[in-house]
Amino acid sequence: MGVISPIATDANGNPVDTGSMQTLGKDDFLKLLVAKLTNQDPLDPIEDEAFVADLAQFSTLEQMQNINNSLQNSLDWDYLQMQTINNTMATSLIGKKVHASFNNIYLDEDNTPQISFNTTEYAESVNIRIMSSDGTVVRTLTMEEAPAGTNSIPWDGRDESGQRVPQGYYTIEVSAVDASGESFTPSTFVEGKVTGVVYRDGSAYLHINGLEIPLADVTSIYDADYETEG
Repeated sequence: MGVISPIATDANGNPVDTGSMQTLGKDDFLKLLVAKLTNQDPLDPIEDEAFVADLAQFSTLEQMQNINNSLQNSLDWDYLQMQTINNTMATSLIGKKVHASFNNIYLDEDNTPQISFNTTEYAESVNIRIMSSDGTVVRTLTMEEAPAGTNSIPWDGRDESGQRVPQGYYTIEVSAVDASGESFTPSTFVEGKVTGVVYRDGSAYLHINGLEIPLADVTSIYDADYETEG
């Protein structure tokens, strides 16, 4: 498939850039070929070799477009099929215990999300920054003297001034300082029973401990009565 650039001229007849591109498709190619045959010089007609070459170009262009359309249809179908499988699998996790990494939480009208994190060592202090979609910090939570292992802290859904923030997704950043004053980054995760599934923009999110966790963030799945180690 060829590409042509439209040509325009100014008042003096000089070419100017139109700033756009147009695609030459097989229909355009066929129109050009017909126009070429219609307006050929009767005293100097198109040679058979040139006509065959033009037809071969048209055939190749058509085949390439058909292949491209077939590939695109196949990709669309594969994506739809994979999305359907994932969404179906998500419902089978209801009642299961899962472990998932995450860096965002979903706040609805009345929930109080529990923000869990894991440290490999004792932390003198832990700061959790909660940010809106535009990167604005709406709240900073602090935990003093956090032991090594699994810890969690609730967020009441309010900003620094005590106002309840709008429902939606918020990004979480966790940082910590050890006993010697060195900074390190704890890992964030959530672990609990899946109590429901919600679909947003075609993707499945699991309800776990008041959070909405993307299905893709799940790292482990257990029976509901299985005891995991923090």
